[in-house]
This record gives sequence, C-alpha cells and structure tokens, in this order.
Amino acid sequence: MKQKPVIVVHGGAGTWQPERSGPGLEGVRRAAETGFEVLARGGSALDAVEEAVAVMEDDGAFNAGYGSSLTIDKRVEMEASIMDGKTLRAGAVGLLRDIRNPVRLARLVMEKTDHVFIVGEGAEKIAEVFGLGKRNPVSELRLTYWKRQMKALNERKFPLPKLAELAKAHPDVFSLETVGAVALDKEGNVAAATSTGGFPLKIPGRIGDSPLIGCGTYADNACGACSATGVGEVAIRLVLAKTVCNYMNRGKTAEEAVETAIRLVNTRLPDIYNSMGLIAVDTKGNIGAAHNSPNLCWAYMNNEMSEPKAALTARKIEGKL
Repeated sequence: MKQKPVIVVHGGAGTWQPERSGPGLEGVRRAAETGFEVLARGGSALDAVEEAVAVMEDDGAFNAGYGSSLTIDKRVEMEASIMDGKTLRAGAVGLLRDIRNPVRLARLVMEKTDHVFIVGEGAEKIAEVFGLGKRNPVSELRLTYWKRQMKALNERKFPLPKLAELAKAHPDVFSLETVGAVALDKEGNVAAATSTGGFPLKIPGRIGDSPLIGCGTYADNACGACSATGVGEVAIRLVLAKTVCNYMNRGKTAEEAVETAIRLVNTRLPDIYNSMGLIAVDTKGNIGAAHNSPNLCWAYMNNEMSEPKAALTARKIEGKL
C-alpha cells in the first residue's frame, strides 16, 4: 500500500532572536520544500532528509554547516548523522573542521564503510576520497556571538565553562540550533538526519547527541523517525530519539510521542538546563513537534499542501509525566 509522503524539518530549539527569526523561518521552509520535492518525484525518505539538512547546512542562519557555533578556542567542530528506517543502517561523523555538508559525509560513512561513527581526521579522509566539498564554516554572525559569549563567560569567571548555566543566563547570545529532518516516502520507508555545530563555547572534543544514533537521530520502519535538538547531554542521558520511537512503537502517534518525551525530560531532568525540541513522523504519516524551550523553528510539507508551513513554536510542554 502506497503512503502519502511527508517531511518535517527543524532549525533548532532555543531562543530565536528577532535578527535571526526571519532567515530561520525562510530556511526551514526552503529545506522542507527541497526535501518534499524529492519525495514527490518518488524519491526515498533517506534522500529527502539528506537534501533538506544539506539546505540548512548551507544556509548560514543555523548552527550547522556554514554558520556553526565556535568552540571556546574559536574553532568549529561539526557533527551529523543519518539513519535509514528500512534497513536500520546509519552513518555518523564528528569533530569536522571544514566539510561543507557533514550530513553527506555521514551518508558516505553509512554506505561506503563498515562503520557507523567516524570522527576527525578519519572522517575527513573519507570526504577527501569521495571528493566532498569543503567550506570555511565560520560566519560573521557566529564570530559576533563568540565575542559576546566569551564576554559572558569572563564575567562569570568560571575556571572551566559551565556552559549550560551560561546559556540559561544569556539566552540572547547562546543559540543551540541543531538542524534535522524526518520523512516518510511513498513506499512507507522512514528516515532521519541531524546536523550541528555543537554547543557554543564547548570544550574541544565534546560530542553531543546529533551524531549519536538513538540520542539525536533514530529511524525504524516498525514505528517512525525522530530528530532532536537542544542540550545534547539531555538527549544522550535519555536516549531521546529512540525513546520517541519506542513510544510510537507502543501505539502513540508522532505528536503524542514527542509530547510524552518532552514531559519525560521535564520529569527526569528538571534541575538542569534541559532545553529540548523534537520532531517525528510515524509510519501512518502523522507528524509531531514539541519543545520545552521558548522556540522551535520548524516546518513541514505533505502532498495536500502547495507550500510548506513554518513556525517558531510547536506544542510547548511545561508539564511532567
């Protein structure tokens, strides 16, 4: 039985400042439209999420690809993952310096190696072998943010940065906007992909949830697909993307699953900075989007729509389980 294709994308949970909200909404619209064009032509969910995420990596409005956040020592360390719900194959990369589209490298790891997760020099050698493009990911906006973030850090005089507390105290300068996409194609296959520049001012070598299968990304034709955004350590501790898929596997719709998962965050990790957002699609084509953060920049499109619908909020969940 053929399915009605659908794609959902996010440009990140957190606080979207006025100077970035317009470009952010336009960026997720364009990403959703690009991904849906793949689905409308009969393409796979896997191709659709890759293309949608690549659009956002190239955009400059998001903390992924060009425009990635800078580490405490003013470098970029990007990470990404992709997963095919039909086969449970997955690919992930981390600690990338100048790869234009980390999501494309993640797919190469999935399809061209025996491994799932490769970081740093090894991952960049694969990119070189397959001729992936490079690009300086540092934007003027992120340099400006880095200076403001460092000022906030120095004022607090932390010997080591307690970045979650800084981000909570200064939401105007700490943006956590991971990007991601989930899709269902005509054949009933689901896929998910996630990409990020990481936590602003992070200690070099830190890896978040985005490239960790089950934490920031998960897809399984038995239930659906999920991509997470927000504080990576929260998603890691709760294996959050897989948790959403488990809820769908037990009969919850995509929306019920993401809302329940955000309530789980609020219940189990209430005393830390736990800003999170989730998008999902189930195998019936239902979509879900929820967050406990002030904003979630997201968009979706299906074959009943002439253009994507985008917003800066979804279902904001403040309650607990």
